[in-house]
Amino acid sequence: MDSAHTQYDTIIIGAGLAGLNCAANLKERGFSSLILEAQDDVGGRARTDSVDGYRLDRGFQVFLTAYPEAARRLDYRQLDLQAFVSGALIRVAGRFLRLTDPFREPLSLLPMLASEVAPLSDKLKVAYLRQRVMSTPTQELFKHPDKSIESLLLGDCGFSETIVERFFRPFFGGITLDKTLSGSSRMFEFVYKMMAEGSVAIPKYGMGQIAAQIAAKKDPAEIRLNTKVKAIDRANMQVELESGEVFKARSIVVATDGPEAHRLLPEVEKPASRQTTCLYFSAPRPPIDDAILVLNGDGDGPVNNLAVLSNVSPAYAPPGMSLISLTVLGETGPIEEPRLIESVLKQMAHWFGEEQVGEWRHLKTYRLHHALPDQTPPWLEPPTRSVRLASDNARQSIYVCGDHRDNASINGALASGRRAALAICEDLKLAMV
Repeated sequence: MDSAHTQYDTIIIGAGLAGLNCAANLKERGFSSLILEAQDDVGGRARTDSVDGYRLDRGFQVFLTAYPEAARRLDYRQLDLQAFVSGALIRVAGRFLRLTDPFREPLSLLPMLASEVAPLSDKLKVAYLRQRVMSTPTQELFKHPDKSIESLLLGDCGFSETIVERFFRPFFGGITLDKTLSGSSRMFEFVYKMMAEGSVAIPKYGMGQIAAQIAAKKDPAEIRLNTKVKAIDRANMQVELESGEVFKARSIVVATDGPEAHRLLPEVEKPASRQTTCLYFSAPRPPIDDAILVLNGDGDGPVNNLAVLSNVSPAYAPPGMSLISLTVLGETGPIEEPRLIESVLKQMAHWFGEEQVGEWRHLKTYRLHHALPDQTPPWLEPPTRSVRLASDNARQSIYVCGDHRDNASINGALASGRRAALAICEDLKLAMV
């Protein structure tokens, strides 16, 4: 194929969720696109690997069924979503304390009220916060003054240090990959609303099924994998590959993570990144029996949260075996892997006993240096960034999408992809007049 003389309506750089949703929306509106992806499969950060019969998501991830953009795009029945128990098992002072949502599990009301996780006043405030965010439209939540999650919880909401340290810090610290809770209060309220209105789940066969479902609607020939982009020639509306190939297009979309978008388009602000490390272990028996998230309420040890994913979806592990996911927040790059594994297993032996943990086998460690964009306030002011890049040249139609243009979530990535597609459709139609 003579790529230099093959013109597309749009070239999309990046086959993550934003790029794929951009392509899907363009196709539905009659526009052609070619996706160029540097990795060997679609999905970006939302991928699933197969290792020894286990399904390993690239980092611990969950899917919130109430995400409006996801509900617009995805077929939930095909994903066969498997839900977590609503709540958490919290490790505090050598014991596991259970905090569940009595609105979802009415039988848990009395045990929850009697739980030592936090004072009764905090539990009532949790119920009030739940009702408040559920009754507030999403767009209104993103208009609230943006401050740190910690200041919202301790100040505006009036929660005690006890529940913040035992529940909110490990739980939402795990979501935002920041135990300081310095992230956006707007994002906190949005996620809290999504959790209250829907379920926390994973696709039966792994998070990678989300991207695979969107990509399946596109001709495989229109997605080029293992294709690294070297530069964008704006003057000639061309994309140059590291291989030397050149592709022409009427419009170009950069749908990568923030650091790569900044490399290709220097005027795109480079967001700081949140790092995390996810370690997977196999075991002949699970350390807990429920499909519930386990939180480190004490703060001691490297592991912030644990999940037995095979309790949620048995398809994540071979029959009769368990898959355990452990999350360590922050940068662990300088730590040698054997030393990290030793430290993690020591903490887990303290939680579950040496005999239990002695049966675990390490499968793989994922160190994610750009797991999420850091959206510490005032990053979400405004809540969304333009997908169009300003240009003095009317012939230059350059766009950018990704979770760093909306918010750090699956919903944000999908939404930015759709916004980019709509902008392209509007601009190209005007150009044809």
